[in-house]
Amino acid sequence: MSTTLVIALLELTAGFVLLIWAADRLVTGASALARNFGVPPLIVGLTIVGFGTSAPEMLVSALAALDGHPSLAIGNAIGSNVANIGLILGLTAMIYPLKVERITLKREFPILGVIMLITLAVMADLYMSRVDGIVLASCLLLLIGGMVWLGLSRGENDPANHALAESVPDDMSTSKATLWTLVGLVLLPLSAHILVNGAVTLALIVGVSEAVVGLTIVALGTSLPELAAAAASALKKEDDLAIGNILGSNMFNLLGVLGIAALLHPLVIEPVLFYRDLSVMFLFTLVLFVLAWRRRGPGLISRPAAIALFVSYLAYQAVVITNALGS
Repeated sequence: MSTTLVIALLELTAGFVLLIWAADRLVTGASALARNFGVPPLIVGLTIVGFGTSAPEMLVSALAALDGHPSLAIGNAIGSNVANIGLILGLTAMIYPLKVERITLKREFPILGVIMLITLAVMADLYMSRVDGIVLASCLLLLIGGMVWLGLSRGENDPANHALAESVPDDMSTSKATLWTLVGLVLLPLSAHILVNGAVTLALIVGVSEAVVGLTIVALGTSLPELAAAAASALKKEDDLAIGNILGSNMFNLLGVLGIAALLHPLVIEPVLFYRDLSVMFLFTLVLFVLAWRRRGPGLISRPAAIALFVSYLAYQAVVITNALGS
């Protein structure tokens, strides 16, 4: 094993560990700080905590775009969405079959569908300009506003809202919250930079495109917070929160991750990312909806359905890697 490869793998490992830890510290500190300054816990939970699981993807893709690696930025966003459904929901529902409320099937899935169609439209010319970034970022602001309005109208009696509000620290001093917020703000971009360097170097050594590394290793690593959140929700039997976290993360990834990356630097899109990987993302989302749909009552992601999602994810990863090594 060459020294360069060892360094690249160490950068990837250190980048992932630091990135996830820094995102957690930033969310914890900022949430406590907002609560200490009188922001209602439910609003903090719906915004800062809700944003937290997508923070690694946002930072990695933003840094990749700024450093001139658009395929890594786009591959990370698309690959994370596929991983969220195939890997994370697949593994989570194998632990505990997830009930899907009808309101989720009727509201969250259609919203995600519209967001995917908007993303498809701005990527159709294989180029994302800053104007495209503004469109996606504006949609993100509308989404956050809608989430807050809906959350407040449903109140903390809603189980998912209650769980979000409960996740906001209520016993952290302002000085400690400020410290953790600053630590997160400093370490997040630094760890993202280390991770991007390692990913680009690994792509050069192995002889595959940056898109492949983004779709596989980087997408998997940056999706770890979603895996932890979904597994924890499943073990607590908070089905709605587990599903909501994944669907919300996928919305944030398309609007926030791609939108911010395009705002920072226009992105040239590799055709394979558009024709193959974006299509796979649509397919996984559709399959999830079909598997969860029931004519009457709440939907259910059963263990057989979860196994099908997980195996499909592994097959997709195998195709991406095989095609890359064979080209």
